[in-house]
Amino acid sequence: MKQTIITAEPRENAGMRSKLTAFRAGGRIPAVIYGLDKKPVSVTVDEKAISLVLKAGANPIITLKYQGGEDLVIVKAIQWHPVTDRYTHFDFNRISLTEKIKVKVPVKIVGECYGVKVQAGIVEHTMREVNISCLPTEIPHEIELDITELHINNSLRIKDLKPGKADLLDAPEQIVVSVTAPKEEKVEETTTAAGAEPEVVAAKGKKEEGEEGAAKDGAKPAAGAKPAAGAKPDAKGDDKKPAPKK
Repeated sequence: MKQTIITAEPRENAGMRSKLTAFRAGGRIPAVIYGLDKKPVSVTVDEKAISLVLKAGANPIITLKYQGGEDLVIVKAIQWHPVTDRYTHFDFNRISLTEKIKVKVPVKIVGECYGVKVQAGIVEHTMREVNISCLPTEIPHEIELDITELHINNSLRIKDLKPGKADLLDAPEQIVVSVTAPKEEKVEETTTAAGAEPEVVAAKGKKEEGEEGAAKDGAKPAAGAKPAAGAKPDAKGDDKKPAPKK
């Protein structure tokens, strides 16, 4: 177990906004140390120093040294600025090397998945962290989960993890990683019914084929058809009655 020492500075007027802003502007992050039935202590820590420790891995064990004492702690909670994403506050929890603590540990999947390589499936990593309980000296850096033999529609659960000396606190049947079949995309096709002809729309202002020629040739309307409005009767006088004989 690696322990890191960070020097902290006590701070007065812990809740004053102007003081907190001044600390952060100077590269020091406000923090509180609590736990083990001791009085909470308000301090500040160097932003660069704590950033390096956190980048080295999850759940680092830190010795905070400050005027008037020192505490063995882990990081319990972190607050970030919503825009700059810089640290704005830390909660440090005192720990004892002889008492178990509860922490979250990352789950790292390893291996070339059969369901992906052979069956073209998709890996869904549902739980990236799990809750465990163990002594501070036995906290694993991460828990590896081998997915080499995982097939499509199969999954690995909390009960399949091997956390070493730690106790798993999550429900045993909770799914950690699974492989699903790829979703098929629906392609909509527009087809014309067999034998159907495309609709023809006559151009506006144009006469249909044969109409103009019929008008020029003086063609008569079909038998039984009524004459067009305003048309004169036939020149032969078929519609006139013969004059009476004298």
